[in-house]
Amino acid sequence: MPETPSCFAIQLNGEEYMIDGDVRLPALLERLKMRRGRVAVEINQTVVPRAQYDAVTLKPDDKVEIINFVGGG
Repeated sequence: MPETPSCFAIQLNGEEYMIDGDVRLPALLERLKMRRGRVAVEINQTVVPRAQYDAVTLKPDDKVEIINFVGGG
């Protein structure tokens, strides 16, 4: 299996976003300052269960959609 490059572009919520360094999903959420428990993530039109976030490695040209839940009233 080929190794994923550490610098490449993905589509993040419809915009190009460069990944540089750690290519795991939790690292992306951390860079975006998003808390795991308050987001829903879809990669290439497939919802990623929260329990599987640690196992997800982003790849070039992945289409990532992140929805951040905001509380309030």
